[in-house]
Amino acid sequence: MAHSKIHHEDTKDTKDTKNSNNICCFFFVPFVFFVPSWWIFGLSLVPITLAACGNDGRTPVVLYSPHGRDQLTLLEQAFEAERPDIDVRWLDMGSHEILDRLRFERVNPQADVWFGGPTTTFDLGIEDSLLQPYRPSWAGRVGPNGIGPADLYYPVYRTPAVIAYNNKAVRPEEAPHDWDEVLEPRWHDKVVIRDPMASGTMRAIWGLILVRSIRETGDTARGMDWLRRLDANTKTYTLNPAILDAKLARAEGLVTLWDLPDILIGISKGLPFGYTFPRSGTVVIDDAIGLVSGSRHPEAAKAFIDFVGGVEAQILASTRVYRLPARHDLPADRIPDWVAEVEAGMVVAPMDWGMLAQRGPAWMGYWDRHVRGSGRAAAR
Repeated sequence: MAHSKIHHEDTKDTKDTKNSNNICCFFFVPFVFFVPSWWIFGLSLVPITLAACGNDGRTPVVLYSPHGRDQLTLLEQAFEAERPDIDVRWLDMGSHEILDRLRFERVNPQADVWFGGPTTTFDLGIEDSLLQPYRPSWAGRVGPNGIGPADLYYPVYRTPAVIAYNNKAVRPEEAPHDWDEVLEPRWHDKVVIRDPMASGTMRAIWGLILVRSIRETGDTARGMDWLRRLDANTKTYTLNPAILDAKLARAEGLVTLWDLPDILIGISKGLPFGYTFPRSGTVVIDDAIGLVSGSRHPEAAKAFIDFVGGVEAQILASTRVYRLPARHDLPADRIPDWVAEVEAGMVVAPMDWGMLAQRGPAWMGYWDRHVRGSGRAAAR
């Protein structure tokens, strides 16, 4: 079996080799490939090569995170500059893929820090004893929303969902300005969506629609019908955010539902993206961090958690990778202007996160089996 970094559609990359003189070590980590329902589900052993494998005397800390290469590389470099005795390594994958992977590795944990994802996904991890308590040094500067029980996780960022579009193909006044407008016939075969089964962001958006349905009608039937109508307009469900960005940029799809930070990063790179906040209200995810149960390097992991929620790292992330800070005590004169603009421009929809945590897995299973593809089939 060849030795390689993890590099496939759902798990985009590990960190790059930082010192070619280091002798890399290799170890095998059992990995579950969670793929769309029309593919074969299976287990595979994937070899992982992690660069700079400890022969330089540093303590490694392994992150599982959905935050993407830009943010993970930024924070890796900033933290290692502050703590040169620690070597940050990371794997980038969808929020729910992290949950599935941690479950599979529970008897032999490989990660130290679960960095990012909705609190509802972290709650599912708590049920499986995947986290251990740690109260960060900044714990009193966040909340009250998004704090897990018994110090098992804390919010680091607030992540709003938006309606995004290709602004070369769609004028701002023509773009959808509310969720229901995405269902209009003019968007038939023009919507691209990140595969919801792997994505915490998409599960939160689906949850918003279904919780709204329960609030207004008493059950999920109307919400599932809404998702079926969206499916009818959906050209494809992409396996990862990079493919989503590429399809939207190439106008292979004109509209998507996604998170604000990724769209703003794309804009900063020159991609032809625009976005709107749904006027009826959007879901804002409390994006959490926690210490993995059975971490092999708990002290290094705690140091990274303290760093990520610290003032400097919060300002760095908001300035460079468009993360909305969870801290409410940051100096106003150091927060970038876009943060105030977002806070003023978005309407936060009421959301029953407890209901989503409890019933979300069943809802998603039903959607995957009975709704995905059914709208498109009916529209033919």
